[in-house]
Amino acid sequence: MKFLHAADIHLDSPLLGLQARDDLPAEVLRHSTRRAFEAMIQLAIDEDVAFVVIAGDLYDGDWKDFSTGLFFAEQMRRLARPCFLLRGNHDAASVITRALTLPPNVREFSSRTCQSFELPEHGVALHGHSFPNRAVPEDLSAGYPAPRPGLLNIGVLHSSAEDPGEHQVYAPCRVAHLVAKGYDYWALGHIHARQVLHERPWIVFPGNLQGRHARETGAKGCTLVTVEDRRIVAVEHRAIDVLRWVALEVDATGLDQEALTARMGQAVRDALEGGEGLPHIARLTLTGTTSLHGTLLGESERLAAETRALALGLGHDLWVEALKLRTCLPQERTDDMLAPLQEAFLAGLDDPALVETLLRDFAELAQRLPPEARAALALPEDAAGLRAQAADAWALAAERLTAQERA
Repeated sequence: MKFLHAADIHLDSPLLGLQARDDLPAEVLRHSTRRAFEAMIQLAIDEDVAFVVIAGDLYDGDWKDFSTGLFFAEQMRRLARPCFLLRGNHDAASVITRALTLPPNVREFSSRTCQSFELPEHGVALHGHSFPNRAVPEDLSAGYPAPRPGLLNIGVLHSSAEDPGEHQVYAPCRVAHLVAKGYDYWALGHIHARQVLHERPWIVFPGNLQGRHARETGAKGCTLVTVEDRRIVAVEHRAIDVLRWVALEVDATGLDQEALTARMGQAVRDALEGGEGLPHIARLTLTGTTSLHGTLLGESERLAAETRALALGLGHDLWVEALKLRTCLPQERTDDMLAPLQEAFLAGLDDPALVETLLRDFAELAQRLPPEARAALALPEDAAGLRAQAADAWALAAERLTAQERA
């Protein structure tokens, strides 16, 4: 007997930072969370699982319209076997105001108390407590019942557990307390990175089905659990994402343009290895000390195109979501013939009248730009913002001056 454990599906949520991009094909971006969910249902059918568990955040929030609920209902019809549904912080009972009658094979855990379901034909008992509200500060697992004798007991819980990371803390609990409960498997949700907190009993975050922004890198999917004689014998991650995010970091220290391109190519090859032919979205970060610093500041479009061309040469689709420059000029460049000009350039920030003029010019520019462009450019709004960008501005100016000198 097998069952499938998934969480954090966030149906119909957008891919953050890509909505305004017109260089990405619509078929790549459109409905990526739906397509990943369809792949999960197909996996459940292909593996002939006995049931599916969704441990919270099936939805990303209240529906924009009923198409989200209708899509879920259609997929449940395809599944044609039990699905046990828990509400998390994004789809808590108080969050979702629109509703459709649940398909007959879906059993939703109560948001008022911990509820248990049994599948006698499989010797399984499932216990879960849905979120009544978006914010749940208490440990819900404390109210879960004792395991039912003679059955495989599964606890379904949406919780931050002991995670100190970027996710908000909801229904926190101690791993030791979950172990002590005596269940065979804890199907957790909320943390978007796959984590196995304990084995025998198994305590598992499957991660989300589909990465939705640059911090959700790598293969995403669900967990397939195999049971024999009411004992768990295998717990496997299955990647079912349809679009994969990668982080490309390239050290440009001491490199010329040709060597930098070669190193970027190696980074692309490493990132795409094992990518299963999926389209990729990359965040490219260049680091290190390099005389190319000023040139790189003005070549974000070329570098993004170069990265995509390198991927295409390997037979993969890859687009650059953003380019982050963490490079700097070698120290000796600050002592060259441009040093007096650099000093005068930076001294201008000590002139209140000049600072006021610059900020006014940036404000006028911002008003002419669409909102997505303003966010991408991060134009300075105060004197501190000007100073934060002064080093890059000087590097770009110095590069242009030296280029003119060479010409």
